[in-house]
Amino acid sequence: MIDQRLGHPHLGLGVGLRTVHFNHILEQRPQVDWFEIISENFMDSRGRPRYVLEQIAERYPIVMHGVSLSIGSTDPLNFEYLRKLKALAHDVKPLWISDHVCWTGVAGRNTHDLLPMPLTEESLKHVVERIRVLQDFLERPFVFENPSTYVGFTGSTMSEWEFISRMAADANCGLLLDVNNVYVSSVNHDFDPEEYIRSVPHERVVQFHLAGHTNRQTHLIDTHDSEVIDPVWKLYRLAHQLTGGVSTLLEWDSSIPPFPVVHAEVLKARKHIGDDLADHAMTAVPAFGENEPSDDQAVTEASCAVPNPLHHMAADVQ
Repeated sequence: MIDQRLGHPHLGLGVGLRTVHFNHILEQRPQVDWFEIISENFMDSRGRPRYVLEQIAERYPIVMHGVSLSIGSTDPLNFEYLRKLKALAHDVKPLWISDHVCWTGVAGRNTHDLLPMPLTEESLKHVVERIRVLQDFLERPFVFENPSTYVGFTGSTMSEWEFISRMAADANCGLLLDVNNVYVSSVNHDFDPEEYIRSVPHERVVQFHLAGHTNRQTHLIDTHDSEVIDPVWKLYRLAHQLTGGVSTLLEWDSSIPPFPVVHAEVLKARKHIGDDLADHAMTAVPAFGENEPSDDQAVTEASCAVPNPLHHMAADVQ
């Protein structure tokens, strides 16, 4: 019998930490429950980003989320990258670290994209073995996110939800259930998103992601550049009921509005969860500072028009 959530706490409702909001957060100390950082934005930085992160980490819980692990690649694990990741975790002391069930390159070349896995027994065995090595090296359980996908492999022999369910059990790792990614992929591949949500091992879900996406009529693109749509909120409500509620984070990575707008979007989650869980989400972390200013007092809107959220990593570094 495994520990619920691998022992990780319910942090409440958080947002992704982005450079355009640095000044607002430091000056206003908004009443947000927690922040998620993109690991790669801070691994090689000792300048202002790390200084700001240190200040924020003193006041808010922090979680690390990566985009370059490439756990599904046939290349050997990049231990130089892993050493930097471990060093950052030592400094930041995140409550957990996550990345994606995907591959980002092969033969030493990085595509800077989250590429889909072939969903086969051989691929599953390969990933599980690498996760075990990864967790031994980091000396902690890892959390993996389901990415949005646009193509698949004709040789796949199982559904994505079966793949990640068996992966989590065999490797003894956690899951980051990106509800928007489930919806995006369900439209792109014509499967039932509710079946996906119902089929994953709910006791291993450590965190949720929510985000907006772009509808191209023939397919959806996971752009993180807008509000969460109603069908995704509906799936979130189902996921929340089935898991009993876990830490929820909103991602907004392109055409980023002022911080109060981003924060208000994740607070919409309160409408989709029970009153007792909503109370928990609002009190999971002590509040800091005064009430947030109005939008016209917030930082100026920043725009970063790129087609895939993975590319925001480079754009976010200062």
